[in-house]
Amino acid sequence: MSVARRFVAIVDGLNHRVGRFVMYGIFAMMAVLLWSSISKTFFLPVSWTLEMAQFAMVTYYILGGAYAIQLGSNVRMDLLYGAWSPRRKALVDAFTIFFLIFYLGVLLYGGLGSLAYSLGYWGTEYVGYFVGLASGSEEIGRLERSPTSWRPYLWPIKVVMVTGLILMLLQAVSEFIKDIIRLRGGDI
Repeated sequence: MSVARRFVAIVDGLNHRVGRFVMYGIFAMMAVLLWSSISKTFFLPVSWTLEMAQFAMVTYYILGGAYAIQLGSNVRMDLLYGAWSPRRKALVDAFTIFFLIFYLGVLLYGGLGSLAYSLGYWGTEYVGYFVGLASGSEEIGRLERSPTSWRPYLWPIKVVMVTGLILMLLQAVSEFIKDIIRLRGGDI
């Protein structure tokens, strides 16, 4: 159990720091939208503001997801759940977390495919592509760009997406371990 507790401590600490840092990203998004409003009102409108605000919102949302799971601020059906004992809550959470892990796994698989496509890979073996990319046997192809007039590269936001999904998956596993420890009568 000491390995499990160490894993929980590392994952919770990482997601806490990332979440606390990213939560200030809302101000970056607000600044971009403020500049968009000012430039459209008083100057020539710029083409990058709306898409940049969307990228900032995706970053804020996806990297803050693991922190939200950690804080328990996700939506629950409190009609029954709120009146249950801590042990029963842990039992139900330990069961239902598998649905979240499956969902995040499917999203991660799709995110890896989307990231590989944005790096110029058109095959179907996404994981093998990233292993080859890390070892130097694969090359980055034609990089995907947005179809808007600003035309930014899309791989940076897709890296953020995959990173956020990995962090949420790790946090879900951490929550499962915490539930198992609670079921065994331990305290986390």
